[in-house]
Amino acid sequence: MLSPLDLPFARSVHDRAAHRRAEPALLDLLRADETTRVLQVRGTRVAVAEADGLPRPALVPAGHLRDDGTWLFLGEHEGAGILALALPDDGTPGAPDAGGEAGAWAGLRELPALDGLEQGLVVEAVALAQWHTAHEHCPRCGAPTQVGQAGWTRVCTTEGRELYPRTDPAVIMAVVDDADRILLAHAAAWPRGRYSTLAGFVEPGEGLENAVRREVAEETGVGIGTEPHDVVYRGSQAWPFPASLMVGFRARAVSTDVRVDDLEISEARWFTRDSLLAALEAEEVRMPGPQSIARALIEEWYGGELPGAW
Repeated sequence: MLSPLDLPFARSVHDRAAHRRAEPALLDLLRADETTRVLQVRGTRVAVAEADGLPRPALVPAGHLRDDGTWLFLGEHEGAGILALALPDDGTPGAPDAGGEAGAWAGLRELPALDGLEQGLVVEAVALAQWHTAHEHCPRCGAPTQVGQAGWTRVCTTEGRELYPRTDPAVIMAVVDDADRILLAHAAAWPRGRYSTLAGFVEPGEGLENAVRREVAEETGVGIGTEPHDVVYRGSQAWPFPASLMVGFRARAVSTDVRVDDLEISEARWFTRDSLLAALEAEEVRMPGPQSIARALIEEWYGGELPGAW
């Protein structure tokens, strides 16, 4: 029986305190509280400060920050409120605010050592900020929307309609055949040598296990078994680019002939453990980054850590 996977961006220890989102003037109250801490977000990057030679999310007092972004309530931890400040992303490399406490911006893939609190906060903040950026107008009538519920809704200024953040489920799977080989694929848009597990979005009215079978068949022509034990859940990972929830599986292949679609996937190959290690050492193949669920699924099959990353 497979042991649970310890996945990046899957841990969270803060309380989202959803019951407080409707409190009148909650954001103003927390911004005036000297114990409140704020995580700045710009696009898909967060403000960081160096600690022990590594970039860590910078949680700074609200009083240190300019009021030129969208304030969002992330929750509470150890009695203190936590906010995000989503700033406009104009593409310039300027440093974050905070009087020297935050020195740079970093994307989630650049944060190699996050504890449970930091993991939960950065994915929540980035996902919520991305949603606000994409929903400044009502999808029904086109009118401007404004922030409600301490950042957890947007409200149409014409119809009063409330919009809520959405998450798009996607399956990602380590496909393994009866010879214990793994199927890895190269997407057409990727640089040469980059390989990963197969993945795809869940369609309307589709169960997760059936999405696994459909995606593998569509992209590579490989069949996945129809028994319940042929598609086994391994864990999930928030991936806010912009709003995905990656649901990981181990899937048993019942056929091995590969026929790629030449649209999303340009090549797919079966690897033994020895052939994958040899390809990595020869730099013919590059693995997904260490922050990804894809890397975790591959290394679970392999039985340990693999060299190299994107």
